[in-house]
Amino acid sequence: MTDAAPTPPPAAEVRSPLSDGEWHRMHPLTPLFRGGLVLVIVAGVIVANMRDRLIAIFLPWLAPGFEGGSIPGDPVDYVVSHNLILVATLGVIAIVIVLVGLFYLGWRFHSFRITDDDVEVRTGVVFRSHRRAPLDRVQGVNLTRPTIARLFGLAKLEVVGAGLDSNVKLEYLSTANAEAVRADILRLASGRQLAATGQTRTRPSASQTVSAGITGLIAGAEAPVAEPESVVSIPVGRLVASQTLTGSTIVLVVAIAAIVTGAVTTTGWLLFAVVPAVLGFGAYWIRSITRSLRYSIAPTSSGVRITYGLLTTVTEIIPPGRIHAVEVTQPLMWRPFGWWAIRINRLSGRSASDSANDQFGTVLPVGDRADVERVLRLILPDLAEADWPMIVENGALGPVPDDPYTTTPRRARLLRPLSWRRNGFWLGTDALFLRRGRIWRTLAVIPLARMQSLEISQGPLDRSLRVANVRAHTVVGRVSGSLGILDRDDALRLFDAAERGAIHAAAADRSHRWAGAQ
Repeated sequence: MTDAAPTPPPAAEVRSPLSDGEWHRMHPLTPLFRGGLVLVIVAGVIVANMRDRLIAIFLPWLAPGFEGGSIPGDPVDYVVSHNLILVATLGVIAIVIVLVGLFYLGWRFHSFRITDDDVEVRTGVVFRSHRRAPLDRVQGVNLTRPTIARLFGLAKLEVVGAGLDSNVKLEYLSTANAEAVRADILRLASGRQLAATGQTRTRPSASQTVSAGITGLIAGAEAPVAEPESVVSIPVGRLVASQTLTGSTIVLVVAIAAIVTGAVTTTGWLLFAVVPAVLGFGAYWIRSITRSLRYSIAPTSSGVRITYGLLTTVTEIIPPGRIHAVEVTQPLMWRPFGWWAIRINRLSGRSASDSANDQFGTVLPVGDRADVERVLRLILPDLAEADWPMIVENGALGPVPDDPYTTTPRRARLLRPLSWRRNGFWLGTDALFLRRGRIWRTLAVIPLARMQSLEISQGPLDRSLRVANVRAHTVVGRVSGSLGILDRDDALRLFDAAERGAIHAAAADRSHRWAGAQ
């Protein structure tokens, strides 16, 4: 028998001109958007000092004291009366020149390059900074389009690293360039190679780059980039209702009721406390809704692509093997509607206190059972087919008759009076399933290849009842790997079986270079 000929490696894909291993500069408008806050503050100070004159010019009926074209104490009148017009004009021109010079220097010394191994960014004029993100440790690439930047067709890329404060940001690029660069980064991280552009490229001068940036500014926002079709569509009504039916709403209603009761029984001044509470909750509520609008999730060759946000649009791609834990959860007030949410633990390169972690940790804000199954199929593609019934039927909706989960023993039910029949675990081929809660249902799925360790603990009361608590350790996130009040012998058997399963799964894992595993 003749041996079959080896399969030739796939042809290298052509890289974009910005991913050729050479140093490139950001978009010329980058300093304006990065230093925009300073300009807003300066403009605010100027407007505040000239508000009387501006009102007198544009709304004269609101400035009865404006007589003879002067306002007492106005800086413009002071300049005119002391014949300092030339000096003031030269001063304004000098300030503009200094700002333009600083912006130019900031842009001139802000560059990046993408090699076959790293993404590097250099910044700073006096104090230089050089950051590097190894491609084999990339956890994801996020593309963010803030509201104002979208008007000019700009976006910023964030290459998510594996350590704290290890992210590398490319801000700002044109949207088309950002999409092309992100695709190159993900292809290189997957283990595939990129070929040369196939054409001789002349390096543009600074004046040509600035001219191209001005042309883009005049032309306005670019056409939207084509996105893959989402597997889930969230109706706006469902999204609004889900954000309303939360614990925060209950807290607000109780607080308002307490304040009104206090105002009726004691003093009416307490009613003024309602206003800041309503305003604060309203701002939080609107922000939560707007950042979840335009949600989509779809599979790509580089991983799962998630897009969300009405004003500031964020698109992130999570490569295979970068999700360390998954949790399906259902608040009490969502149960009549059959709604669920899905959260994950992943390395985000941010501290645990960063509020952005909540946004990046949610992959399904709200969805029905079919939505949950479709999203879980995307983010847990390697889960054995025999393990899927343990997620919804036996896990999220359980317990069922002949429950396969190992639950809290009857002798310890007083420690879990409501949920002792539901509180339990099941160890599958590729993952550990932890089921908790009867009022607030949750099911945590810990892929064995991502599990870092498993802990068993006992307190004095636990020892007297012969029960133990287990905790599966993963990266820090919103998904908890804890499960308490299990039979001690069951916990020990789980420890041994999970250890063997985790070692085998980690040895077989090839997701750090996922293209080579295909």
